[in-house]
Amino acid sequence: MTSLIILILSGGAAVAFACWLVWSALAAREPASENSLAAPPLPHNPGPPRDGEQARGVRGVRVTWNYTLGSIVFFYIVLNAVVILNMLAIFAASGSQLDGLLIVLTVVAAAAQVRGCWFLRTERGQGIPNVAWLIALLAPAAAVWVIGLFRPEVGFLSAVPLWMAACVLAPLFPRRQLWTLLAFGLAASIAHPVLATIIFGNPISPAAIADAWLVLFYGILLPMMVLSALWWWDIVVTLDRLRSSAAELAVTEERLRFASDLHDIQGHHLQVIALKSELAERMLAIDPEAAREHIHETRMIAKQALEETRSLVAGYREVELDNELENAREVLAAAGAQCDLTVGTMPADADVRRALGLAVREATTNILRHSEATQVSIRLASSDAESTLVISNNELRSSALAGETPGSGLVGLRSRIAALGGTLDTAVNDSGDRFELSVQIPTRARVTA
Repeated sequence: MTSLIILILSGGAAVAFACWLVWSALAAREPASENSLAAPPLPHNPGPPRDGEQARGVRGVRVTWNYTLGSIVFFYIVLNAVVILNMLAIFAASGSQLDGLLIVLTVVAAAAQVRGCWFLRTERGQGIPNVAWLIALLAPAAAVWVIGLFRPEVGFLSAVPLWMAACVLAPLFPRRQLWTLLAFGLAASIAHPVLATIIFGNPISPAAIADAWLVLFYGILLPMMVLSALWWWDIVVTLDRLRSSAAELAVTEERLRFASDLHDIQGHHLQVIALKSELAERMLAIDPEAAREHIHETRMIAKQALEETRSLVAGYREVELDNELENAREVLAAAGAQCDLTVGTMPADADVRRALGLAVREATTNILRHSEATQVSIRLASSDAESTLVISNNELRSSALAGETPGSGLVGLRSRIAALGGTLDTAVNDSGDRFELSVQIPTRARVTA
């Protein structure tokens, strides 16, 4: 009767302790779990609120973690239940108070292990959160290990709680300490029956070994199950992080493309507007009618720049190669340069024509900005193999000869042409008085989306 009373009181205390552990686990969960989606090796970078497909991705990651945690917790509950049921059978046959105490301590250890599974999400690689939880995980399991030395009927079942606690604690530590802790737990489990037999003279009962083979088998698989589940969770988190990074990269690339297009439009037109305005200012006193014409052209160019900027924002802007070639000749002639324009067959591919049109525009802008050219040559030729554009000019300014830092125009243009499988090259002749820009694009190249 006394043993039964002690068992009931101890069991009540164990159940109360288990309820407290579960309550603390639920209270410790952060409401905004989005900030803790990743394990510590991949720290999360909080960003703006997600919506649409990204929100669905976050929910998918949460569900994956719930499945991962649920599988680990389920495994621990089942394995602990098998151990406790075996101990209950032994207690029913012996009625020993030590067996009753082993059951109570095993229940407490099981509750602490289940609660410890919640740390596998947020504390990985950082160690146990505090000493109290370390004691809660190890103390009851160690007590079962020690008391089991004096109960040969229980056998190696008393070593299982300590091994399971080690499997919960190990993933919380860095990799080297993880394997050290697992090795220590395995050594302690193997040493238990040896110490019980050699030192204390309590050999394990053959019946205990025969009844607990299932516990032994799943106990060996426990660390592999936990680590593989966490490894799969890390893969899911990494894939979700890469998906988010890919989306952010796509946005960044689109912004760069828009900035490059805006530079092509505004840089060219502003350069022409500056030239026309300067010509109008010089001719105002000499030839008012010509000055008025330049002012009119300046207004029309500004209007065209405004329209193209609006079209760019709307996403409908197209660059016509023949128009760009004719505009380049007119602008360069207005700047006082003799422009020799030689145009062969136009490329059939619209993407190639657009890229060459942008090249003509950028080259014209650079000639006006970086040279005092009096002679400009523009040659366009197309064949079945490739399309070639060569633009050259004389009278480079000293800043260009000295290697002035290039703007973003040629850099962005080179990227566009490379996307079509072509090349853009620039060169200055040996005497340093002539600059040449050449573009070659394969006729059949396409951008792969």
